[in-house]
Amino acid sequence: MKKQSDLSRLMGYAGRHKILTYLSWGLSVMSALLSLVPFWYIWRIIHDILEVSPDFSQAGSITSYGWSAVLFAVISIAVYIAALMCSHISAFRVAANIRKELMRHIAALPLGVTEKYGSGKLRRIVNSSSAATETYLAHRLPDKAGAIATPIGLLFLLLAFDWRLGLLSLVPVVLGFLIMMKMTGKDMEQRMEQYQNALSDMSNEAVEYVRGVPVVKTFGQTIFSFKRFKDAIDNYETWVIAYTKGLRLPMMSYTTAINGVFAFLIAGGILFTRGGVTNELLLNLIFYIVITPVIGTTLTKIMFMSEDAMIVSDAIHRIDEVLDEKPLSESRVNNVPTDNSIILEHVSYSYKANNSEGGREDGPDHDGGKNALNDVSLSIKPGQVVALVGASGGGKTTLANIVTRFFDPQKGHIRIGNIDIRDIPKKTLMNTVSFVFQNSHLIKASILENVRMAKPDATREEIACALKSAQCLDIIEKLPDGMDTVVGEGGVYLSGGEQQRIAIARAILKNAPILILDEATAFADPDNEVRVQQALSVLSKGKTVIMIAHRLSSITNADCIYVMQEGEIVESGTHSGLIEKNGIFMKMWKNYSEAAEWKIAKEVNA
Repeated sequence: MKKQSDLSRLMGYAGRHKILTYLSWGLSVMSALLSLVPFWYIWRIIHDILEVSPDFSQAGSITSYGWSAVLFAVISIAVYIAALMCSHISAFRVAANIRKELMRHIAALPLGVTEKYGSGKLRRIVNSSSAATETYLAHRLPDKAGAIATPIGLLFLLLAFDWRLGLLSLVPVVLGFLIMMKMTGKDMEQRMEQYQNALSDMSNEAVEYVRGVPVVKTFGQTIFSFKRFKDAIDNYETWVIAYTKGLRLPMMSYTTAINGVFAFLIAGGILFTRGGVTNELLLNLIFYIVITPVIGTTLTKIMFMSEDAMIVSDAIHRIDEVLDEKPLSESRVNNVPTDNSIILEHVSYSYKANNSEGGREDGPDHDGGKNALNDVSLSIKPGQVVALVGASGGGKTTLANIVTRFFDPQKGHIRIGNIDIRDIPKKTLMNTVSFVFQNSHLIKASILENVRMAKPDATREEIACALKSAQCLDIIEKLPDGMDTVVGEGGVYLSGGEQQRIAIARAILKNAPILILDEATAFADPDNEVRVQQALSVLSKGKTVIMIAHRLSSITNADCIYVMQEGEIVESGTHSGLIEKNGIFMKMWKNYSEAAEWKIAKEVNA
């Protein structure tokens, strides 16, 4: 199948505004040709002056020629403005449609895809890549049409008056064009992709760095605490310096060539006037000196257009990279789970395998060289509370994400209520499973709207009841407008523990039968932790619960504890049963207890 050109791809987003893009090219060509007409009048003015010299009073047509030149210049500008108006209308529509398609597609993708790209990279693709297409369509393509028409018109003017001087004027043009082709060839296209990659990496790491600034300030660390961010900056610096040095000599040669036209004209003038100076030769020499700067300007425009074409090609490639990500398969049959049981059968998942589809080589809880989950099997009965424990990178979060179908396993099956989750419609699955992450985010909206996201048709009374059950009354009472207060506006901000309680209220309102808790009390202070635990007790009643926990004291009453290590379940049982085994969990419990005792002793001594 023949690959669609970049322009054809962009025109596919233009809809009925496509005609405006083509119209802008025609108007730009017309403007470029009209802009050359004043030079002909300039030639007429110089001709009349030389003809009547030294009695300039006889040059009666100079004024009319001058006004005619001004008129055509104004008309050329007006036509060019009309061309830009047409191109901008079409370009804005294309950029808007690209953003809409990207956001619709991203919304349909599994949440695991955002982990592969990172929020900074996705934001850059949605905003910067679409903006690059806008600049290209709105400015560069009309200018390109005009830049192609200008040399054709110039060629006619250069050869019409004195073909010898015209050919001399074209020598530096040819040299400049050859140098430009060298600079903007295949090698430049590869460098442009490297440049965009460096920018994208730096943008992605910058987002992560900004999010971690509170940690840096709290512990008095420096930027070197974020080695990946510093490495991204250093990589960009190294690339830019090498790129600039590599283009130094070609750019100097190009600038010298296009500005060296005067040297060729002067040399030609000296050569052609050996037999004496004639008015006609002097006229043409002066005219060529006036008009030749247009050549350099036109060539420079073409050079930058070639660079912009590479930027757009790279932008389209990045847009396609996201659009090529496949949404998870959707069941057409409304299969509803018969109960709240969860069964994993020989489940394996590798982020590295997912990387073949464009993802990164590592992910949460995972070293890219191994399976994040390796042949995991477990069974959770309806209403059971189970806990996942283990060192970081053991696969706990990956297992939770698999159950919520943030992504599908490469091997094995996951069943909820005896139905494979791939056969459960997305909406039904989301109504079946709720989750509270360790770092819950609230959108810039009122508390009421943040909670209502779980159930769009919920009444104020239902939301108020959910907030009360989540121990949020103290938060609502201190806010100026109660639950109608907009978070993140007017200096109204909530602590991590308070945000967590609002997130729990959202989960209570949703009232899904299966609940996933990913270290829900991780960032809560002691007072908030107590309230969060009370809210979780209300939320968990009668539900099947999967808890990811590092604070082992919070899972002593769990029906079953699964100890995970390197993507596998190495131990399982009740708290007392695992203590009796005197295995990995016993060692974890001992270390945790010693740490807790040390903390209490330190607080007493303080």
